[in-house]
Amino acid sequence: MAQNTGKVRKEKAPSATKRLRLGLGLMLTLLLVVGGKLFLVQGLDVGGMAEAALNNRLTPVELPAERGSILDANGAVLASSVIRYNIAVDQTVNTKTETFRRLETVDGKEALVKVSRDQAIAELASLLGMEKNTVKDALTGDQRYYIVAKDVKPDVEDRISKLQIPGIETEGTSKRVYPNGSVAGGIVGFLKDGEAGQAGLEQTQDEVLKGSRGKRLFEIGADGLRIPVGVDQLTPAVNGKDIRLTINADLQYFAQQAIQSQRDKLSAEWGVIIVSDIKTGNLIAMADTNSPDPNDPGKVDARDRGVRAVTAAYEPGSVQKMITAAALIEEGKSSPLEKFTIPPSYTVDGQTFNDAFTHGTEDRTLAGILGWSMNTGTVMAGQRLSKDQRHDWLRKFGIGEAPDIGLPAEATGILTPADQWDGRQEYTVLFGQGVSQSTLQTVRAFQSIGNNGVMLQPRLIDGYISPDGTEEKVPAQPSRQIVSGDTARQVRDILESAVTEGQIKDAGIDGYRVGAKTGTSESPCDDGKSGFCGFTASMIGMAPMDDPRFIVEVVLQRPKGSIYGITNGPVFRSVMSQALRTYNIQPSTGEPVRLPQYAK
Repeated sequence: MAQNTGKVRKEKAPSATKRLRLGLGLMLTLLLVVGGKLFLVQGLDVGGMAEAALNNRLTPVELPAERGSILDANGAVLASSVIRYNIAVDQTVNTKTETFRRLETVDGKEALVKVSRDQAIAELASLLGMEKNTVKDALTGDQRYYIVAKDVKPDVEDRISKLQIPGIETEGTSKRVYPNGSVAGGIVGFLKDGEAGQAGLEQTQDEVLKGSRGKRLFEIGADGLRIPVGVDQLTPAVNGKDIRLTINADLQYFAQQAIQSQRDKLSAEWGVIIVSDIKTGNLIAMADTNSPDPNDPGKVDARDRGVRAVTAAYEPGSVQKMITAAALIEEGKSSPLEKFTIPPSYTVDGQTFNDAFTHGTEDRTLAGILGWSMNTGTVMAGQRLSKDQRHDWLRKFGIGEAPDIGLPAEATGILTPADQWDGRQEYTVLFGQGVSQSTLQTVRAFQSIGNNGVMLQPRLIDGYISPDGTEEKVPAQPSRQIVSGDTARQVRDILESAVTEGQIKDAGIDGYRVGAKTGTSESPCDDGKSGFCGFTASMIGMAPMDDPRFIVEVVLQRPKGSIYGITNGPVFRSVMSQALRTYNIQPSTGEPVRLPQYAK
C-alpha cells in the first residue's frame, strides 16, 4: 500500500507545475493584451479617441474680416467699415473661479502664473475703462451669457483675450459707415442687417468687399477654464478689397444738387444727370434725385434707392436723331448741308408726321432739321435707310444692349426686330419713339461721336485695392468703331450748329464750344393702361467741341406745366461748366461751327 501511495504522489507533482505555468502564461497573455490595447489607444489612437477628446475641449472664436472700402476716383471714402467687439461672460464659470493660471513671459521665459479673480477683474476694468465694481457685478451671477461691454476696438480686444479670464468671450462685429451720406448713395448701396450687400455696389461686389473670416481656437478644461499650455491656434481673417470708382465725389455732389433743384422747381417725378469722360468712358457723376443715404436708406421710398440712370428705360425722343444723321452720312445717303424741302406736315405710307412748332413749306439743310428738331424732315431723310438699316444702326450704337457697369438691374431697353415694326413704328424710331433705352445707353451712343466714331464701354469701377495696398486696375473693355472719324466730325458739326444757329442756344457756355441735342417723348402711365401721363424731357451735349472731353445728359421725368416752356439748358450748362472747371479744361481757341439751318 505504501509503495502504491508513493507512486501516486510522484504522478501528481508534475500536474501542479503545469497548472502554475499555465496560470502564469495566461497572466502574461492578459498583460500583453492590455498593454497592446493601451498602446493602441494612447500611442497610436487608432479609434481617434484622443483626437475626439481634444476636439471636445477646443473652443472656437470667430474673427470678423474688415469689409473693404468704396472710394471715389481721388480716394475720398464713400463707404468703410470698422471692426468692433462685444465682450461677453459666462457668469456661471467666472463666479466659481477664485484663481486660475495663465501663461506669461517672466524674465524672458514663459511661465505659468497664478492669477486671482480680483486681479483679473481689475485688469479687465482698466482695459475697458470701466469701474472695477461695475465689471465685478457684470461677471458675477448665474447667467450663461451676459454682455460686459460693446464696441470694443480690436487692439483692446486682443489685450483682453491675452488675459485668459475664465468665462470671458469676445464676439467680433463689423460696423459700416458712409461718411458722405447721400452722395452717390444709390451707386454705393447699403447692407442688410449690417452684413450682406442689399443694393448698389455693396450688393454686386459683395464677394470682393467682404473678405473671409478668421478663427481662434483654444483649449478649455472640464472645469470650464482655459488650459494655459493647451492648444492656441490662430487663423487670421483676410480683409476684403477696397474698390476705387471713377466717380468724382465733389462733382457728384454738385450734380445731385443741380438735378434735385430742377426736379423740385418743375415738380417732376424724378431726374438724373450723367457726366462721362469721352476719352476714357469713365463715369464722373451719375446723379439721381432723392438719392438715399446708405446710413439710413429707409428714409426714401424703395423706388428711389437704385440708380435710374441705368435702371429706367424710356423713349428717348429727339436725341435719337443723332443716330439717324450718323447713319445717313456713313451710308452716303445725305450730308449736313443737303437741301430738303419740308412741308408743314409730311405723309408717307399713310402715316402723317408733324413738328412741335408751326411752319410753312421750308428749305432746310440736314443740319437745320436737327438744329430745330424737325420730325418731318427726319422722316423724309431717314426713309432713305431701309428698315433693316434703321434697326441695325440703332443696334450698332448700343441700343438694346445693357452697358454692364456693375450695378443691379441695368436696363437693356426695348429694340423690337425690324420685321415686327408696324407701319408707324418703322418711321418713329428715326426720332426716338417706339424704342426705349436708359440714360446711360444714350450717353454711350453720343460718346462714340465725341470720340471720332470709337465707342468705349462706360466704366464705373476703376480698380481693386488688396489689403496689402496693391491696386489692380480694371481693364477697359474692347472698343468698337461705330462710324468713321469723318462721319463723327460731321455729326459733331451738326450738334454744335444746333447751339450756335439752332434752337438750343441756352446750352452755350462762355469761352467753350458746345454741341447739344434736346429730346422730348411721351411717358406711358405706370399702371400699364393705354395713354400717357406726361413727358420725358432731356438734353445731352458735349464740350469743348474742338477736342471733346465731357458728355452731360440731363433727364427730367414728367415735369409739370407746358412741355414747350420746359428747358434743361441751364442745368446742363451749370453741370458742364463745373466739370470743365474741376478738370481744368482750357477754353476753346478755334471759331465755333455755324452750319446754315436753311438751304439757299
